[in-house]
Amino acid sequence: MNKLAALGLDLGICTRAPNFYDQVMSTTEGKGVQLVVNTVGGSVFAESLRCLCFQGRLGTVGYVDGVLNAPLDIEALHAKRLTLFGVSNKLRSPEQRAEPVAGFVKDILPAFADGRIQSCIDTIFPFEEMVAAKALMESNSHVGKIVLRVSP
Repeated sequence: MNKLAALGLDLGICTRAPNFYDQVMSTTEGKGVQLVVNTVGGSVFAESLRCLCFQGRLGTVGYVDGVLNAPLDIEALHAKRLTLFGVSNKLRSPEQRAEPVAGFVKDILPAFADGRIQSCIDTIFPFEEMVAAKALMESNSHVGKIVLRVSP
C-alpha cells in the first residue's frame, strides 16, 4: 500500500482476503461503493457484490484466480437494483476490437505524452533475466508493470 500511496491512493483495502466487506462499509459510512472492478474472479465475487451500494455496478474484467463460478445473491441484486457486467474482447469481431483505438489515440495517448498519465513500473529486467521476472510476477508482490528490456 505504501507504493500506491506515493502514487496518490487515499485508502487501500486488501481485497485478496475474502472478508473485506466490513472495511468497505466502515470506510463508506455503511453506504457501500458505486463500482467494483473485479479483476480477481469468482473467489471475491460474492464479497464484491455485498460491498455495492444501491444501484451499484460490478464489472468483471478477469479471473486470475481461475475461479469461474460464484454464488449470486439474487435478493441483493433485485432489492439494491444492481448492475452486473463483463468486460471482454473474446467474442468481439476485429472491427469491434479496433473501434475504440481512435478514441484512445485522441484522448489517452496525449495524456501519456504530457505526463498526466504515467506508467507504474515495478521492476525492469534485462531480457536474459526472464526467469526472475516471471518469478516476481508469480510471487504477486509487485505493484505496477514488470518490464523486460531487449538490448539492441
